[in-house]
Amino acid sequence: MRIETFLEEQGRLAVKSATGQDAPALIRPTTDSTHGDYQLNGAMALGKRLKSSPREIAAAIAEHVVREPAVMSAEVAGPGFVNLRLDSAWIAQRLADGLADVQRDGVPEVEAKQRIVVDFSSPNIAKQMHVGHLRSTIIGDSICRLLRFVGHDVTGDNHLGDWGTQFGLLIVGMRTWGDPALFGKDAQDPIGELERVYKLASAEAKDNGAFAQAARDELKKLQDGDPENHALWESFVAATRRSLDQVYDRLGVTFDLWLGESTYHSMLPGVIDSLQKHDLSREDAGAECVFWGEVAESGKEVPKELLRQKEPFIVRKKDGAYLYSSTDLATLQYRKDTLKADRSVYVVDTRQGLHFKQVFALARLLDMELGLEHVGFGTVLGTDGKPLRTRDASGQVVTLASLLDEAERRAAEHMVQEGIRIPEDQKAEVARVVGIGAVKYADLRQNRSSDYQFDWDKMISFKGNAGPYIQYAYARIRSLFRKANTVESAALALDMDDFPATQILLDQPEERVLGLCLVRFGEQVHQASEQHLPHLIADHLYNLSRAFSAFYEACPVLKSKGPQQQSRLALAAMTARQLRRGLSLLGIEVLDQM
Repeated sequence: MRIETFLEEQGRLAVKSATGQDAPALIRPTTDSTHGDYQLNGAMALGKRLKSSPREIAAAIAEHVVREPAVMSAEVAGPGFVNLRLDSAWIAQRLADGLADVQRDGVPEVEAKQRIVVDFSSPNIAKQMHVGHLRSTIIGDSICRLLRFVGHDVTGDNHLGDWGTQFGLLIVGMRTWGDPALFGKDAQDPIGELERVYKLASAEAKDNGAFAQAARDELKKLQDGDPENHALWESFVAATRRSLDQVYDRLGVTFDLWLGESTYHSMLPGVIDSLQKHDLSREDAGAECVFWGEVAESGKEVPKELLRQKEPFIVRKKDGAYLYSSTDLATLQYRKDTLKADRSVYVVDTRQGLHFKQVFALARLLDMELGLEHVGFGTVLGTDGKPLRTRDASGQVVTLASLLDEAERRAAEHMVQEGIRIPEDQKAEVARVVGIGAVKYADLRQNRSSDYQFDWDKMISFKGNAGPYIQYAYARIRSLFRKANTVESAALALDMDDFPATQILLDQPEERVLGLCLVRFGEQVHQASEQHLPHLIADHLYNLSRAFSAFYEACPVLKSKGPQQQSRLALAAMTARQLRRGLSLLGIEVLDQM
């Protein structure tokens, strides 16, 4: 269930019964458990509105809300807060419901399901993925997983940069310097060959006007449908896909669509026609531009932020070339008309915020009835506090593949240092799961809008808020169940995925803290999906791991007997299931043994 949503509904009813006002209860978890489990803060605002004492209003609300069976006590505190303590038997019943719900662990689906396109990762053809692609890829993947799990119809789209000026240079460059043996289907590093040729062609074009013109001519031939150029372009795309697939496979990331910019090339003239027809753009110095002040003067609604823009929003250059602006509008039209999407979500760094504000404003003015969201994210910083370099000291690109290699190597070393013994034939697989999981978790545990520091030592740690710590907590519970099935008191083989119906007992404080953490899972999943904030899942997993550790130390499981043992094993089973489910929503694998 969604516990905070439920309590907010009950609190709102209590507010209305006590004051006659239809106002939010403003339910929040308490920061100090000695004051209760949740705090109702709505009386403060109502006091100002009604010009009455917030404490008196809070007392009246408390009198009504305590009648709800879920609430054991409601006490007025401070200037007008109401501290709520939930009934332990009510929590236990919610836990029993979640234990029986093997498919969803007690997390309800949304009532209003939508068709949502999530646009993420989006590398360029003929280039290797570098460390700068990490955040969009793993944040976007997690958002897809969250939205799907709560019930939406999600399409993950890898909007590749596969069309533009660089392909004219590549076509001429490959015919001049390309080595077919290094670029063929069986080549070891075809992207390396493409990058080598592009570097040569780009340098030549700067000093050789005839070469630059030849590249422009070949690009035009490509865009006009020349068969030879198109075949060569397709070979560039195919080679890049092979390289990209290797990285995505390692990350466990998949896409439903791979629709690059080339998909929408034929739609671009229509985009310009539509902008002109709606009086949104005009020619200026040979380029087609949107002047936001002029758009507003014509009576159309324009966001104030865009009115402050001195430079126009260019949708077609004076040489006739189209830009991201026009391609993005064509993409939106395709998603609305062909994919029948209700929403289009873009997982792109915050530096592109202005671009998307302008695209979204034009989309609305073109009457595209489509929910549009830019899910921005901050910058990855090095240990020096500066943006993590995408090139090393020699000027070479720091590829995403090399970063994952380093993560696996460090994970293997760290497990040796921690004294974790892994069978020789399993070491590589464990290092892969732990290393890549550590990289993902270190990123996803941050609020995506914030910058964060990339620190290997903190990232690959079996202590504190790190991926290996969460993975180890899961493996520890799996070990507990293996032991449980060898003790005499376990008459049946106990399986955490199909645990028998059990009465949950929350007699000890640590049992209750763990139980309360477990029932909060559904709320965290829905908030994370609604707000596109994967870090809420990471926060829950860390808090859950800590609560289980305290429970395990204070409440003997295998040494307990009868109903108490069954209850504690049930709490352990639910904890493991939530850890596995939550990590899966972050795109992180688990290990049964570590």
